[in-house]
Amino acid sequence: MSFTAAVILLAVNFAVMLLYGADKLKAQRGMWRIPESVLITAAVFGVFGAAAGMLVFHHKTRKLKFRIAIPVIMISEIILLAAFV
Repeated sequence: MSFTAAVILLAVNFAVMLLYGADKLKAQRGMWRIPESVLITAAVFGVFGAAAGMLVFHHKTRKLKFRIAIPVIMISEIILLAAFV
């Protein structure tokens, strides 16, 4: 993996983590929320950031949809990565 690709991957995962943090902050303040479909879709592009956001911000950790989807996405991406590398 090139340095540029690694930086982009890191940036995307960091952005996804911040997205989960923003939704948690909005939830605490009773504001308009980020749809769950957006959070799940973002996890496809930055699953490690999504997992980190769930752990760091304690967000969506009780939702069964997220407790299943995030690990499934993570395992799928690891398998795909292993198959192509």
